[in-house]
Amino acid sequence: MLAISRFPDEVKSDFREAFDVTFIDVMPTGGPNAALGAREVLLLSFGSELRTAVIGALPASLKAIATYSVGYEHIDIAAARARGLTVLNTPGVLTDAVAEIGLLLMLGAARRATESIDLIRSRHWPGWNPTQLIGVELLGKNLGILGMGRIGRGIARRARAFGMTIHYHNRSRAAPGLEDNAIYHARFPDMAATTDVLMIAAQLSAETRHYLDAGRVAMLKRGTIVCNVARGDLIDDDALIAALQNGHVRAAGLDVFENEPTIDPRYYDLPNVFMLPHIGSSTIETRRRMAQALIIGLETLRAGGKPANRVV
Repeated sequence: MLAISRFPDEVKSDFREAFDVTFIDVMPTGGPNAALGAREVLLLSFGSELRTAVIGALPASLKAIATYSVGYEHIDIAAARARGLTVLNTPGVLTDAVAEIGLLLMLGAARRATESIDLIRSRHWPGWNPTQLIGVELLGKNLGILGMGRIGRGIARRARAFGMTIHYHNRSRAAPGLEDNAIYHARFPDMAATTDVLMIAAQLSAETRHYLDAGRVAMLKRGTIVCNVARGDLIDDDALIAALQNGHVRAAGLDVFENEPTIDPRYYDLPNVFMLPHIGSSTIETRRRMAQALIIGLETLRAGGKPANRVV
């Protein structure tokens, strides 16, 4: 196996116990071929792109591509399928870590964490007073979740403990056992009209890119908080930034950004934006679960079985 990414030492040990693996930190110029040799598995992570031309030039010895991520939009799946390559990902193991970050984003945005951190770290905090950095509580608020998959449901479970009422919008309604009394809205405008906090947890696709555009931002109640734990491309930055500047959106909690790490510089100047550097899955427990998911999938494939985490 050739592994292209920076991995925690514990994760490297997990992979070494299962496979003969060579680690390199970054994708070589021109693609992975020079380092692949006759290896049968290429392991990479989100941010290392495999497009049509690169996949077409991969050696005949290669049998599988394993991505150390849930998302696989950085891989040309059609090209991999045409080459007969198996692609594996890591679904289901990020839920708890990302759901925790979802709550952190809501709290950070609602309680003006960016301004609070800046004030105390500047060493200019004058002390408590009754008007200092007044935010809003989550208690009694309506949480609207865009995308009620595993992560959306994980956020919903935690948000209920804060006394929030859960609403959601999906292309289709969740099964009753998964819905857990959340209120389904078949149309986004209907959910937007009730939402105090909008949590974006949907998958990115051609249809959902810039889903939260100017039109849908205008559907939100004035003073809504917008949070995103999914993909930055789901938000039209121009639309959200304008709404944050004019007060239609009270605040935002963002862990992901379009074109990251080169994000829209206007966000830095908005005190009502609580930003994190894509750390949703950044716990050692999750990092090792991601490795185990790929190890199990590759071992199943090697034994002639059908891995549960097979994309194609």
